[in-house]
Amino acid sequence: MQFDAELLLLGMAPIFLACIGWEAWHARRARSDARMYSWRDTLCNTALALMHQGADKLAWLFVIPVYAYCYAHYRLLDWHAGWISFVVLFVAQDLLYYVFHRCSHRVRWLWAAHVVHHSSERMNFSTAFRQSLMYPVAGMWVFWIPLALLGFPPKQIVGIVLINLAFQFFVHTQSVGTLGWLEYVLNTPSIHRVHHARNDRYIDRNYAGVLVIWDRLFGSYVEEDPREPPVYGIVEPLYTFNPLKATFHEWASMAQDFVRVRGWRNRLSALFAPPAWAAQYHASLSGASDASDAHETAGQGQHNNNGAV
Repeated sequence: MQFDAELLLLGMAPIFLACIGWEAWHARRARSDARMYSWRDTLCNTALALMHQGADKLAWLFVIPVYAYCYAHYRLLDWHAGWISFVVLFVAQDLLYYVFHRCSHRVRWLWAAHVVHHSSERMNFSTAFRQSLMYPVAGMWVFWIPLALLGFPPKQIVGIVLINLAFQFFVHTQSVGTLGWLEYVLNTPSIHRVHHARNDRYIDRNYAGVLVIWDRLFGSYVEEDPREPPVYGIVEPLYTFNPLKATFHEWASMAQDFVRVRGWRNRLSALFAPPAWAAQYHASLSGASDASDAHETAGQGQHNNNGAV
């Protein structure tokens, strides 16, 4: 089955914008006290989307030849155009997306790019636009190489990746509740709200792209609990709407940690350990600083008391 995903996405752009407009109107009308949208957050998301698209266009110039080489020299199968090949490509890419997404929450190097998508403390359709221009540097494209080895040409690989990401736009909303039996098969807004939450119960769960079956198979699925609303954002909050800071803050933190820690094991952890390693390390630095400040204050108090005597 042949398709032009870029034209499809271009045609869907008005639908994306209409969804954002409807959701903002609906939130104001039905939940006037909700902090669902803000201009600064939405403009930051838009800027990040434009930066991401520019970087993606440039990255494909270098990545597509890699896929083409793997396809030309190492492919295992040849597929006839049709629904069977499309379904195999769709399912294979969705599984690889799950692997990529889960790795992006467990490997700090990948998280440095992916954190951009999670750094907003709001959840709405515009959050889907919140992407990083650093995905090519982090290595997202490496996860699609098996598709070329399976016998899918580069144009189809790019197309199915874009279609998968386009579907995910529609799960970034608080305006849609649970969807019954669909929750057993597809990623839904309720399932994805859990993924964006930083609650202990929810964090690092529900990695689905389109199909939630992977989360259910591999033990990463958690259902949204109405008694515990999701709290959106990241463990170490980002207090800025500057798209450049949103893009590079974790890379800068990672480089700083790499230089600051002692020993190669710790330096490798600064780059490739789970993000929780960094949070714990930063907490330990803060604790040491607080202890030092307390000690210094106590010393000054003792000095003053001695002076008074």
